[in-house]
Amino acid sequence: MEEVRQNWYALKVFYNKVFEMEDRLAAMGYETYLACEKVQLKGEEHIDAARKLSRLSQEHREDKRFICQGPVIFERRPMVSSLLFVRSGKDGIQQISEMLKGPADLNKPEGFVYRTSDWQDFSVIPDRQMTLFILVTNSGDSGLRFFSADDISHFTSGDKVRVTEGPLKGAEGYVKRIKKHRRLLVSIEGIVAVATSYIPPQFLEKIVDK
Repeated sequence: MEEVRQNWYALKVFYNKVFEMEDRLAAMGYETYLACEKVQLKGEEHIDAARKLSRLSQEHREDKRFICQGPVIFERRPMVSSLLFVRSGKDGIQQISEMLKGPADLNKPEGFVYRTSDWQDFSVIPDRQMTLFILVTNSGDSGLRFFSADDISHFTSGDKVRVTEGPLKGAEGYVKRIKKHRRLLVSIEGIVAVATSYIPPQFLEKIVDK
């Protein structure tokens, strides 16, 4: 039996329900990725979260927005509002697209799958682009900035480089000047780009395309 080709796709999820959609897709057996920062809760936020998690525990339920490490509670907060990635075969992404349309009688879509510029097909994200995006958004860099596909066109092309040291080691992208600061820009074409904080020049090596 021929193995079904799996690709990464991007979803736009409406109504601040990206965590619910993450859970739903996971229950359906799909691999997902949601770029989140992990924020430690303190004061009233910590108390409110602790109460909520206690109630959910009694009901044998969980909320994946929160991460407990002993008495410390962290909250996962999306870095890019409503943007969720899913890995699927061609039939699967069609099923997901139909699900996002919501019940026909309600005419209330829950989101959509990003499409190619000609709108003829769903936009497939190359594995390499997705790997680099995950590497950068999981790096712990507190200076990340995100840009839409339209924003990216405003920056002139720079040198293609690879990071050789530090938490971003292995990341590849283009050196861009953004608000007078030189940053590494890693993009998922047609969807989103992330710019790192400043990286010392000695940690960068130029990539020469063959």
